[in-house]
Order: sequence, then structure tokens, then C-alpha cells
Amino acid sequence: MVYVFLAEGFETIEALTPVDILRRGGVEVQTVGVGDKTITSSHGIPVTADLTIDEVKTDNIEAVVLPGGMPGTLNLEKNETVISTVKYCAENDRLIGAICAAPSILGHLGLLKGKKATAFPGFEKELDGAVYDNSFVEHDGLIVTARGMGVSAEFALKLLEVLKGKETAEKVHSAIQSRI
Repeated sequence: MVYVFLAEGFETIEALTPVDILRRGGVEVQTVGVGDKTITSSHGIPVTADLTIDEVKTDNIEAVVLPGGMPGTLNLEKNETVISTVKYCAENDRLIGAICAAPSILGHLGLLKGKKATAFPGFEKELDGAVYDNSFVEHDGLIVTARGMGVSAEFALKLLEVLKGKETAEKVHSAIQSRI
């Protein structure tokens, strides 16, 4: 199970592109509403989540995805269940994906020390201990980070590759007609 957390003010494309691409690749994904079942994106788009935060279970978790956006990133970081789930993934060798401003959460938790990571320009200073090189998408071990909405498909395809292998990611990549 992959959980994509949606908090008020999340970036729509950064959240829903990974959901779509991972599902195309055969990954079981559920969106999780932080605070309610219907969450409004930073651009005023209401999205009905599959689950509420109270329904999150770690017993079958493969990965978590943290979309960026403001104030979505701040709202994710304020939620104890989001933070405990991210920590669980880090401690149990599960994949963690974060895009845009959301890699700052990983930096604040100390999960990026010595790892290659990227984030939306201006958030570099929040990636405590990371090896930052201004890439659009970075993959280091079980952490995938990306700079922002414009690279959401590339980010999602990297998540899919880590979870299901290069061949599956290449098939989905071909099917969606991406230029990356």
C-alpha cells in the first residue's frame, strides 16, 4: 500500500500525478485526507480522499508520498500521524517520496543527512544535511525527492521504478507519451 497524504493547500498535480502513474503501474495507492475526507488544494480544487488520517495503518505500507504546495506542506508537517508514518517508513526500509516544499519535512526530521535530495528553489536550506545539486528529481536509497509540479510525472515514474522495477516504469512512461 502506498499512501499519498493530502492536507489543506496541497499542490494538486504533485499529489494526483503519482496516484495516477502508480495505479497504472499496478501499485495499490490510497489518498489520505489529513483532517477530513474532502481536502481543498492550493488552487481551490476539492479532492475526496480514499481514507481519513485515522484509517492509516502501517502493517502493509510500501511507501508514503508527500505532495508540496502551501500551506499543504506546513499542514502535513503539523500532523502527528503523517510524521509518525514517515518515521515508520524510514525505520523500516520503506520508500518515501516528497516533492516541491515537502522535502523540507524530511530535512527537518533528519532523514536527508548525507543523501542526495532536491526541493523547490528556496527550500534548499531546509534539507538539513542533504547533498543538494539542483536536480529536478533525486533518488537516493529509499528517498525520492523532486523540485515541483512541472516534474510530477518524472517524480512519479521514479517512484514506480523503485517500487515495481524499470521495465514497469518504462511501459507506463511509453503509454503516457511523456517526453522525459
